[in-house]
Amino acid sequence: MQDDGQGRFAASVLPHLDAAYNLARWLVRDAHDAQDVVQDALVRALRHFDGFRGGDPRPWLLAIVRNAAFAWLGARRPGEVEVPDDELDAALALGATPGDPEALAIRRAERREIDAAIAALPIAFREAVVLRELEELSYRDIARITDVPIGTVMSRLSRGRNLLADALRPISPSATRALS
Repeated sequence: MQDDGQGRFAASVLPHLDAAYNLARWLVRDAHDAQDVVQDALVRALRHFDGFRGGDPRPWLLAIVRNAAFAWLGARRPGEVEVPDDELDAALALGATPGDPEALAIRRAERREIDAAIAALPIAFREAVVLRELEELSYRDIARITDVPIGTVMSRLSRGRNLLADALRPISPSATRALS
C-alpha cells in the first residue's frame, strides 16, 4: 500500500479504534485478548483497505473486528460462538442517578452489575446489545457488521434486552424469604 493509502487508512479507520476495542473486549471478555483481536483486525483492515468502497468506515472496521473476534473465539473457546434459538421479549431501561457521593457509589455498583450481566449474555445477544446500546449503531449497520437480516438483529436485541432485564431485576422480598 502506498503512503497515500496508508494516510487514508489512518484518517478513515484509526478514529474508530475505541469502538473496535470496545466491541472486541465485550466479545472475547478479556482486555488483553481484545487488544490481540483488534491488532489482528487492523492488520486485516490495512491489507484489504483497497477493497473499502467508501462510506462510513466504522461499520466496515467493526465487521472486521467481529470476524477477528469470532475467529479468535472459534480457535480458543468454540463453545461460546453458538447462537441460541429461544424467543424472548423485553426492553432494557437504565435510569440515571443524581450526582451526590452516595448516588455515585450506587451508580458504580449498578454499572458493575450491568457490565456483568452484559458479559454473561450469549455471544450473539451480547454482540447485538453492545453494537446498538453501547456503540449506538443503526440496525442496518449492525445487520451489515454481523451479516444477518435486520429482523434477526431486532430479534437478538429483543432477546438480549430481555435477558438483561431478567438478570438485573431485583429479587422480590417474598422470593427472598422463600429462598431462606
